Amino acid sequence: MEHVLIGCGAGFSGDRVDAPIALVNDLAGRDGARFLILETLGERTLALAQKAKIADPNAGFEPLLEQLLRPILKSCLDSGIRIVSNFGAANPHGAARLVKGLAAELGCRQPRIALVLGDDLTGSLREMPLSRWDGEAEGTSVDYDRMVAANAYLGADGIVQGLDNGADIVVTGRVADPSLVLGPLRHVFEWDPQDWDRIASGILAGHLLECGSQVCGGYFCDPGVKDLPDMDNVGYPIARIGADGSIEIGKAAHTGGAVTAQTVKEQLLYEIHDPSCYITPDGVLDLTGVELQVLGPDRVAVRGARGKPATDTYKVTVSQHGGWLGEGELSYAGPNAEARARMAGDILLKRLDRRGLQVRARIDLIGVVSVFGDDKGILSAASVGDAQDVRVRLAVETRTRSEACAATQEVFALLCAGPAGGGGARERHVERIHTMSCLVPKSSIPVYVEML
Repeated sequence: MEHVLIGCGAGFSGDRVDAPIALVNDLAGRDGARFLILETLGERTLALAQKAKIADPNAGFEPLLEQLLRPILKSCLDSGIRIVSNFGAANPHGAARLVKGLAAELGCRQPRIALVLGDDLTGSLREMPLSRWDGEAEGTSVDYDRMVAANAYLGADGIVQGLDNGADIVVTGRVADPSLVLGPLRHVFEWDPQDWDRIASGILAGHLLECGSQVCGGYFCDPGVKDLPDMDNVGYPIARIGADGSIEIGKAAHTGGAVTAQTVKEQLLYEIHDPSCYITPDGVLDLTGVELQVLGPDRVAVRGARGKPATDTYKVTVSQHGGWLGEGELSYAGPNAEARARMAGDILLKRLDRRGLQVRARIDLIGVVSVFGDDKGILSAASVGDAQDVRVRLAVETRTRSEACAATQEVFALLCAGPAGGGGARERHVERIHTMSCLVPKSSIPVYVEML
């Protein structure tokens, strides 16, 4: 096999559910080994999935899974496009049951499914030796009594085993995002897992694909500065990867956006802490010698990845209960709107103090200062203007839901007890999840594969 084609149809949980259709239509018309990956997990997604599973033992996997797979499952199975995805989240078995049921409903042949398990350390982390991850502040520790979830970022080994066992679909929980791509490459090309330069090429290909449309112009386009066509139908990427580790990035046919040197460069550096030492569970990627070559419209070659040996630890993300977030909003418009909005914010802070509510509060003036604001309100005070369409946002961090509700009720009270002309009040209250990371020896975490 000289090359493998891998498309990525999702970059996070909540991505466009129709994105995989164009990819599968494109891949179905090509020859050779073809894979579709769906990357649906973020750092907090698993904590939300664990909470969903506690509420309903049949839940806890990607909530949009049926919408993602229904239009493409039969085509993938009929054309030999194999699916690799972390959509199992906190409940890979539940995801597999949904897939099997959907296949039966659609009249497909029953797919052979591999489950990669072992990442969920929620019940066992307390007994494991932990060390500090260098991105975490000194003194940060796990609060086991408030822990919601703990998941290790596994590598590609389990994916390789599942594909070697003949799986049409590999379902994982938490794995490192690039491992979704490296697994199929190691399976097809039978790469030595310690051939560090080839492993690095696979990691690089995975990093370029993992965020879905971003390498094709999603989260890139800036009108009048970086213009791209048809963003309502932005393309999702297809990579052509050779046995020698060569990479060519393209996108699904008949889609918008673009694959250019600039879009590839932006994704190349996206979420990279050290370009010479990008650590994954499969190996360490050195990007400093990477070069790009534009081969034609929507075709960019990437080469020059160098690899270093993998570390002997897995990164583990721990999600913990973090109290409650309360938000209340109210709009002011017309002449003197900004002054009225500022008065409203000042009233809110004084009311929280007058009522003795034990909250940490922030006021944003959306339309004046919000994204670049600060919790102490210093920038807001220095940014006085004459905006005529301002939305006041009160955000509070509290220990309990009742405290959050009491704080945001003050926003509604402004409808009669505040400055003139307020309207459009709303509020919401959500339980907060705090995350922290640590390192656990790989020898402490068994990874195993279950075939259905």
